[in-house]
Amino acid sequence: MQSPEFAVDHLIVGGGVIGLAVAQRLAQAFPTKSTYLVERHDIVGQETSSRNSEVIHAGLYYPAHSLKTRLCLRGRQLLYERCRTHNIPYKKTGKLVIAQQQQRPYIESLHAKAQKLSWPPHSNPADTHSPVLPTTIINGEEARKMEPDLHENIAAALWSPETGIVDSHELMESLEKDIQEADGSELVYSTKVVRIDPSREEPGWIVQLVTGNAEEGDALLAKTVINCAGLSAPLIVNAILPESKRIPMYFARGSYASYRGRGVEHISRLMYPCPSVGKDSHAFHSLGTHLTLDLQGKIRFGPDLDWLNPPEDHEDPDFWQKHLVPDDSRLSLMYQAVKEYLPGVSQEGFQPDYCGIRPKLAGPEAGFQDFVFRRDKANGQSEGEMISLLGIESPGLTSCLAIAEYVVADLMGGAA
Repeated sequence: MQSPEFAVDHLIVGGGVIGLAVAQRLAQAFPTKSTYLVERHDIVGQETSSRNSEVIHAGLYYPAHSLKTRLCLRGRQLLYERCRTHNIPYKKTGKLVIAQQQQRPYIESLHAKAQKLSWPPHSNPADTHSPVLPTTIINGEEARKMEPDLHENIAAALWSPETGIVDSHELMESLEKDIQEADGSELVYSTKVVRIDPSREEPGWIVQLVTGNAEEGDALLAKTVINCAGLSAPLIVNAILPESKRIPMYFARGSYASYRGRGVEHISRLMYPCPSVGKDSHAFHSLGTHLTLDLQGKIRFGPDLDWLNPPEDHEDPDFWQKHLVPDDSRLSLMYQAVKEYLPGVSQEGFQPDYCGIRPKLAGPEAGFQDFVFRRDKANGQSEGEMISLLGIESPGLTSCLAIAEYVVADLMGGAA
């Protein structure tokens, strides 16, 4: 193990939207301390952050007292605010969760839960006089007035006006710019964490880094490590744990299809079918093959859900990259799912678009899995903490600024 050449107060591992948000918040909350973000790719946001639907979620789907609900509600508020103040392209499109007759209880339960939700911690008191998650149940006829292309079998819908879309790349660029302009903060690209050990002398962690294709690396002492490595985050934690306590890792591929063709001429809002809720379904893992729009009006369907099998020896932590090439193997299934609510679509209009990989902490048969914020101390000391953000999948993009607020203000005691 190399001896550290210098020390930093805060080291963030991973330059996706979560790592960027945390680094930006740390630089803001602790301006006299050093904040370094290391990213293994040559630019930020190359994994999960650039391979999602770019939806700003309203906060409908998860258990009321979960971190996912709390951070989605708060994150939605912070994200819209940042978009307005930093000229980040976005659009509050609204969303219809559409239901056939037998699915009405599902959307009614979502609506009932939404009415009971409270504003999350750190909310602006001026906002708290209105509902945190406004929703309305409408009948099928009203839904077809809003979206005439909908199937006649749609009996009802839940209207969520707070849902929107955002340019995630512009968002990441704005966070990157803030970090670069902050005193004491630095972004380090093309740099991998290859080893991390508790420091035996000073509180903190000795982190071994390798930049580019260099044969030898550098070492630094990080007083606090924030592990935002996404798909690789459990590997960093597992490196300091005995084998019997290591965190299992699961990966799920989601494929998107672009669509050009008939049957969608009037679409102007996002549309989500009800997820399957039967014995063999995994409603918390996927919200069905839904319709999203980008800021140019392009229609996409997806994502679907395809569980991957990582190598048991984990010798290839990037095995999932070979699964990022989209193909047409799942287009027929997507078409069958979509025509259940948009009967006019044609199978020929579906084309493979892109794929993304979701970091999972629970396998296919598991139920709901919340965001996890794991805290480890170097050698059990009172100082020298590593905070690992695990299982940060949807609604991670929506929640990114609230996740940063939670880590910095609530876990680290920085300014709210």
